[in-house]
Amino acid sequence: MRQKEKVTIYDISKKLNISAATVSRALNDSNRVSLKTKELVLKTAKALNYQQNALALALKSGRTFNVGVVVPYINHTFFASVIRGIEEELEPKGYHVIICQSHEDVNNEAKQLKTLLNTHIDGIFISVSKTTEDVKHIEEVRDEGIPLIFFDRKKDISGVSSVTINDYEGAYNATTHLIEQGYKKIAHIGGDHKLQIYKHRYDGYVAALNDHNIAIDENLIMQVSSTVEAGIEAVKLLMKRKIAFDALFSASDYVALGGMRELRAHGFKIPEDIGVVGFSNEPFTKYLERPLTTVGQTPVLMGQIAAQVFLEQISDVKKNVQVEKKVVLSPELYTRDTSSKKGS
Repeated sequence: MRQKEKVTIYDISKKLNISAATVSRALNDSNRVSLKTKELVLKTAKALNYQQNALALALKSGRTFNVGVVVPYINHTFFASVIRGIEEELEPKGYHVIICQSHEDVNNEAKQLKTLLNTHIDGIFISVSKTTEDVKHIEEVRDEGIPLIFFDRKKDISGVSSVTINDYEGAYNATTHLIEQGYKKIAHIGGDHKLQIYKHRYDGYVAALNDHNIAIDENLIMQVSSTVEAGIEAVKLLMKRKIAFDALFSASDYVALGGMRELRAHGFKIPEDIGVVGFSNEPFTKYLERPLTTVGQTPVLMGQIAAQVFLEQISDVKKNVQVEKKVVLSPELYTRDTSSKKGS
């Protein structure tokens, strides 16, 4: 059987009736070619199943067109959605995305970054593990001149860009919503404050209570892992403390889910007796018997913007310019059944 001949730039040029040189420039994103022509060439190349020689392209451009993404876990909907956003933005421009997991272990995170550096990656996106305190391994990436972008979970490192949401605002709005619904004794089940996202959510919760002249009760505040089981155990502990509360703001939807299960096991009605608000807008939240009020983090958009920041930085590297960019997205409160006390 005769092997199918490989498509070349000459096939594309013939199809579009333009020069092979123009096709080559378009494929290599040259400024000498109009955006309209680039889009036409890329569309035709895809239709003809044209594949550029990766090695030749890397040698010519000084780029590998590979980027790495390091996340705590790939099987979390939030991180998978961010990766989707990165891929949607970069794959049409010829980039391949390499995904690595830290499994919430800083040592594994450091190994993954080293492996990516050894593959001559063009850029790295990272959401740090909850055990990441020493950031030398991250600073080494920055010092290599590789574009590095934090998303969601970040560390304050000079020269490193980040794309996050305003966790403080999200928590403040969630807590204020509960107060406006008539709840006054609001418990907060948060995460480990070593991660800025959970510290900021706690700060937003406290600020909302202060702004409404509601006293802070430390007995109603705790830090747990982001699991259903942790939510169950947290509510059990609140019950043991025998301190009355009429609402629960959780820094995680999974914790909120566990908390609701345990509250119902004790005979409480939601939201009539106790209102509940989560954080993240996980897909399951709107399909519960009582859909969960929660704060959305726009993960796909976060990934898309992180990719755009990377493309800007790639351009800056060519100009020998280093720009640090901090993008903070606005969260969205999804008001559902678990917090609508006034309407119950």
